[in-house]
Amino acid sequence: MSEVLDLQGVSIRRGTKTILDTVTWQVRDGERWVVLGRNGAGKTTLLQIAAGRMHPTSGTADLLGERMGRVDVFELRQRIGLASSSLADRIPAAERVRDVVLTAAYGMTGRWRETYEEPDEQRAADLMAAFGVLDLADRTFGTLSEGERKRAQIARSLMVDPELLLLDEPAAGLDLGGREELVAALAELAGDPRSPVLVLVTHHVEEIPPGFTHLLLLRDGQVHAAGPLEEVLTAEQLSGAFGLPLTVERHEGRWGARAAR
Repeated sequence: MSEVLDLQGVSIRRGTKTILDTVTWQVRDGERWVVLGRNGAGKTTLLQIAAGRMHPTSGTADLLGERMGRVDVFELRQRIGLASSSLADRIPAAERVRDVVLTAAYGMTGRWRETYEEPDEQRAADLMAAFGVLDLADRTFGTLSEGERKRAQIARSLMVDPELLLLDEPAAGLDLGGREELVAALAELAGDPRSPVLVLVTHHVEEIPPGFTHLLLLRDGQVHAAGPLEEVLTAEQLSGAFGLPLTVERHEGRWGARAAR
């Protein structure tokens, strides 16, 4: 399957407000996408569609070869990993980190009476180790720092071995050290050919990990530009998307942007 996501003319309207306006976007196997734009540009709404958690008001959305509106979304969602603040808010503060990751196997956010087999336990441990939270396995989610919570959520999102992984502003609220640890972990994930297709939503150019290949710029609910990252992440395109003159620079594989003087 070449196209993992295929959105054609997708719009989302709530009353008289248009949140997304005729968005057309394709994501293919092996690609790592960044979605960038101002507050209110429609980034999180776009990700909710890509996660199978919101239906378009108009247009079509094909996810992993299945058409939204013609597929059991509960089965479809098991093939998609999602880490977002809205999901984190549903995780009980008293839940052990081990169970935060493990319960993703059943699509749950809290341990109940379900049982897990040894392969599930081992996969959860491997993912916690990969994202640096294995030593926190018996801590409760509510006692973690913001950076630790973010890494635990990403480990959880990979528990079901998804074909598509969606990360909604994973660096939001992190300090510099936490951000850099997360960017390094995502760069490693992006560079692994066994990883799923990745889509990362962010506000900040500095949070783009090395290894990401494509960029979607949103402005006012519309696609401003989309394509290979090095072609789209230019001063001209970024200035247009954010509505002010910006300069763009790259140093040792990392990007930066600032207001033009």
